[in-house]
Amino acid sequence: MTNPLVECIPNFSEARRPDVVEAIVQAITAIPGVTLLDRHSDSDHNRTVVTFAGTPQAVEEAAFQAIKKAARLIDLNQHSGSHPRIGATDVVPLVPIRDVIMADCVALARRLGKRVGQELKIPVYLYEEAATRPDRQNLEEIRRGQYEGLKAEIQTNPERKPDYGPARLGPAGATVIGARHPLIAYNVYLNTDDLNIAKSIAKVIRNSSGGFRYLKALGMLVKGRAQISMNLTNYRQTALAHVVETIRREAARYGVSIHHSELVGLIPQEALLDAASWYLQLDDFTPDQILESRLDTLHPSTSQPIEVSPWAKPSNFLDDLAAGTPTPGGGSAAAHAGAMGAALVAMVARLTIGKKNYEAIQAQMNEILKQAERLRAELTEAVLADSAAFEAVMAAFKLPKNTEKEESDRKTAIEEATQGAAQVPLKVSQNAVSVMALAERAVALGNLNAITDAASAAALARASLTAAGYNVRINVASLSDGAAGDSFLNQQHALEERAAKIEEAIQKTLSERGKLSLA
Repeated sequence: MTNPLVECIPNFSEARRPDVVEAIVQAITAIPGVTLLDRHSDSDHNRTVVTFAGTPQAVEEAAFQAIKKAARLIDLNQHSGSHPRIGATDVVPLVPIRDVIMADCVALARRLGKRVGQELKIPVYLYEEAATRPDRQNLEEIRRGQYEGLKAEIQTNPERKPDYGPARLGPAGATVIGARHPLIAYNVYLNTDDLNIAKSIAKVIRNSSGGFRYLKALGMLVKGRAQISMNLTNYRQTALAHVVETIRREAARYGVSIHHSELVGLIPQEALLDAASWYLQLDDFTPDQILESRLDTLHPSTSQPIEVSPWAKPSNFLDDLAAGTPTPGGGSAAAHAGAMGAALVAMVARLTIGKKNYEAIQAQMNEILKQAERLRAELTEAVLADSAAFEAVMAAFKLPKNTEKEESDRKTAIEEATQGAAQVPLKVSQNAVSVMALAERAVALGNLNAITDAASAAALARASLTAAGYNVRINVASLSDGAAGDSFLNQQHALEERAAKIEEAIQKTLSERGKLSLA
């Protein structure tokens, strides 16, 4: 059984201050259950696009924390850049990826928008599939006049009243939140600095001027070159290759050519395959002719190791763990131990799959393998997330406290960061118990020659749970919100009770099936 997966691609009005961008990214990655996929900053646009994915609940929380962080660090009154914008967090699109339908993302967008409006007092407009009015489906219409224009109209023009939040703009501006299908953000640079040429070509190709149906385009000057900045909102209906060739033809009319192009964020594989087959004139081409795709079809089990951050690989991780620095620390070590337990479960599953004596349980072992690899990936990510959460707490303590407002903001930031620092090890605890449950099944069903490896997996996961529990408790001790602290402790206690029962079952099975003396 797979987890539902949502992609989120928030756009922030900042690229010239790397420390601000990093703080926003850390607010995202501190949330368990999300994976950072990409970030792209452009100093001319003065804009950063971050791409992450995760479960709907995790994505919703990560998006909220990022909006909150951006509102604190970005003042639109001091902002300038070539890209249109109305907010510190300008737009937050949500895209259904796996086991999620568009209606789920619409509900998520509206829930997130309501929370941002109520708690952060930021005006929120809903767009695309989540729009409450037909005229607000188009992002460009909502952004009309940019921050300065909206600031002048929002209090007096009923048509510009937000869906959520106050009808007034503060330094963080407004945020547009919505649900949409996958989009390709793609820029083409010309070998000229003539901005008028880029604007003329953009006018020819964009839908609003009579061009391609699912294409939005603007002409800009970026890095000393004329740029056509584009969004392809339906790459199946408007092919990327056709757009590029039209730009090439139009540029030739002005005696210029394409210098290079760039992607902002990620692109669906299908779009690249379509472009490749078009340019190579592979009329009968199918994705099944790609070697990796064919192998993946024939061998669907996760037979290759997952990719992890170099920092989280054993040699580097242990060196960093031994160093005289606060991070990585016990929380990261807990996650690492859990990941090793999950890896051992995966090993036992692989040693069982395909063996003649275990043909009757192949389906069960494949499912155990799939779940073990998912847990290994999540626990590996938590190695880094724990350090990021600790650093967020330290950063909150360093905030200024010279005025009553600064003191109040600092206390709030410390409380929120501390809750985040407790959430990460609690998620590690949850995953560690899940690893123990898989290990119990591996002990009971798996290859008898690897029964002690499965038991070792459970032991490592139990150590992970214990270490993570220490980190939950030390962070809870610093919380002023007693109800939140009790919730953390109750969840941790319940997990430890379940782990004790799993341990008893494993010991019994080892004694019976493995004929091991455990005295």
